[in-house]
Amino acid sequence: MAVKIKTQAGMIEIANEVIATVVGGAATDIYGIVGMASKNQIKDNLNGILKKENYARGVVVKQEDNGVAIDVCIIVSYGTKISEVSRNVQETVKYNLETMLGISANSVNVFVQGVRVLPD
Repeated sequence: MAVKIKTQAGMIEIANEVIATVVGGAATDIYGIVGMASKNQIKDNLNGILKKENYARGVVVKQEDNGVAIDVCIIVSYGTKISEVSRNVQETVKYNLETMLGISANSVNVFVQGVRVLPD
């Protein structure tokens, strides 16, 4: 599916993959985020971190009446405050969607799939 925006000049369609890429890019730029995790990580029992070019894999976009609902699956760095990192993800994702795409996010749900100890 895609988000459709009506303008005076016509219709704009933004694909869910584009939204997911913007969300993944915003999330991985935040301090304390090591990488994105697969949404099916628990089901598939995978423990690998996805590479940075796979932003969209850790993101699920759901269409709603007046916006979108976003699920973001992340892996955080050991020693960071998980609640603060998650709150930063929510705020940054909402801001980027509104400024870059003109889409309002009704909710941004953050799922912390793991914690990784980084080498010194």
